[in-house]
Amino acid sequence: MTEDTWQIDRLDLDGYLGRLGVARQSPTREVLDELHEAHVRAFTFDNIDVLLDQHPGVGLEALNEKFVERGRGGYCFEHATIFAAALERLGYDVRRHLGRVGDPATGQVQGRTHMTVEVVLDGERLLCDPGFGMSLVRPVPIGDGVESDQRGWPYRVVRTPDGGWGVLRLREQGWEHAHTVDELPVLPVDVVMGHHFTSTFPTSHFRHGLMVTKHTPGQHVSVTATTVTTRRPGKPTEHRELEAGELATWLQTLDAGLTEDEAERLLARFS
Repeated sequence: MTEDTWQIDRLDLDGYLGRLGVARQSPTREVLDELHEAHVRAFTFDNIDVLLDQHPGVGLEALNEKFVERGRGGYCFEHATIFAAALERLGYDVRRHLGRVGDPATGQVQGRTHMTVEVVLDGERLLCDPGFGMSLVRPVPIGDGVESDQRGWPYRVVRTPDGGWGVLRLREQGWEHAHTVDELPVLPVDVVMGHHFTSTFPTSHFRHGLMVTKHTPGQHVSVTATTVTTRRPGKPTEHRELEAGELATWLQTLDAGLTEDEAERLLARFS
């Protein structure tokens, strides 16, 4: 598959790196770590455009305008697409993967509605996951039983019976299976179809509840229409109800990048 298949030339790479505050550098593991962490700290994970029925799609022209020009965030198909394009432009060996959210051991899994990025560097396979609700801070090596400390949050990768890779996060109650990534080839049309389902299917959870999350210094914050959850490494999770008018404050605090009209429409939906 050629780079042109994904039309990566449509990305304003210098503008993207400017959003991250990272200089253009040769493709090394240290730079990859820096890029991944800068990405998840620069952009929110959110489903705002889906809720406002104004999603521009997952093509790079739309993502360039949304992420680079406006500083907006989005969900996995957007984060992974733009991150993969940037890495390829910088000279990394990139592969795109789809996966299923949930624990296959319990049967509580979704369709192939999650997207990740793999980088092969110096013979090592590295999983990049910039577009999950609580994203990896940095890439994690792909290997059965491999564990990775993510700024104080332990993660583990395991081989699944179907030949995929499970990503687990250590929580207060133990290891939680977040999602499974498969090894099937991915084409742009697969991403378009996955996005179409998650953004339009009536029972898709992205169509109903608000999700705005971001890695901020020393913590990860998740905001819904009614709650805020704060996670700090090695400390109990803090979860509470939002006070009246607090949602608007959090949208600004997390730098969701909304216009005044977008913010008003979003707040009106959950008033």
